[in-house]
Amino acid sequence: MRKTSLDLVYQLAKSDERIVFIGSDLGVGTLAEFSREIPGRFLMEGVSEMNIVGMAAGLALEGKIVYVNTIATFLTRRCFEQNVLDLGLHNVPVRLISNGGGVVYAPLGPTHLAIDDLAIMRSIPNMAIVAPCDAEEMKRLIPQTVDYPGPMYIRLGKGGDPVVSSPALPFQIGKAIPMATGDDALLVTTGITAKIALEAATALGSQGIGCTVLHMHTVKPLDLEALLAHAGRVKAVVTIEEHTVIGGLGGAVAEVLAERAFEPVKRFKRIGIEDVFPHGYGSQASMMEHCGITVERTIATVQDLLAPRTS
Repeated sequence: MRKTSLDLVYQLAKSDERIVFIGSDLGVGTLAEFSREIPGRFLMEGVSEMNIVGMAAGLALEGKIVYVNTIATFLTRRCFEQNVLDLGLHNVPVRLISNGGGVVYAPLGPTHLAIDDLAIMRSIPNMAIVAPCDAEEMKRLIPQTVDYPGPMYIRLGKGGDPVVSSPALPFQIGKAIPMATGDDALLVTTGITAKIALEAATALGSQGIGCTVLHMHTVKPLDLEALLAHAGRVKAVVTIEEHTVIGGLGGAVAEVLAERAFEPVKRFKRIGIEDVFPHGYGSQASMMEHCGITVERTIATVQDLLAPRTS
């Protein structure tokens, strides 16, 4: 996803003089053609992310559309005040492209795990949040970011993630995509967990349980119309995210369902990282399995929510 997104920024910059790129010590060779061909709009700063966000805001206030790329934890935790005051408060067109959302950086340990980035960025007024499920969907997203109003946080996966999106399904920032349809349970996903939901829906379908898979690539603004329409048809709703269960997609969906006050109440469960710092080292896949963000847990959760209650 990272290479796809940055290559697209470069292609767009060639025909749009408003576009500027700022990287944070990303390594030799990153966007080499951009640096060589458009040096006046290519900036590679040191490890000074807070300063970079301030620079991006200043450029945006002067009419530029600024794309910033570095590690997700550095763009969110480290730059929170700058994101709030420089980007959110001024409502400027800066696009934060974050490497390693979720537990991608499991080999580096808990300091680099962006398990709270969605919650952090959701709290900022005017901040849009988008988490594509694969590189092909990223190709449909990036051109739409150029003239999107206000700041945006774009969450990247590991790279090389299996393609589960389809160009036949219209992609629009702020509009959820139904990837499968069923009338028993609703699986709401964002980012790479779309694949988990689709596999779980297929397995449950073989058991006679129909699941709708609603891919919320845009976590903010949330597509309330689609969420309520699909939730209204089912008995149970499950959210699946590579993120803490507090404040991310699951929190957003829970808020909507609680305020809608369905009768009867929808059975609901969040699948994600519990309120802990995940410890240990490993791979993204092993960390997700350790945290229970799996097809098997999704299947079991749906079965449990739909099981008859004796009291």
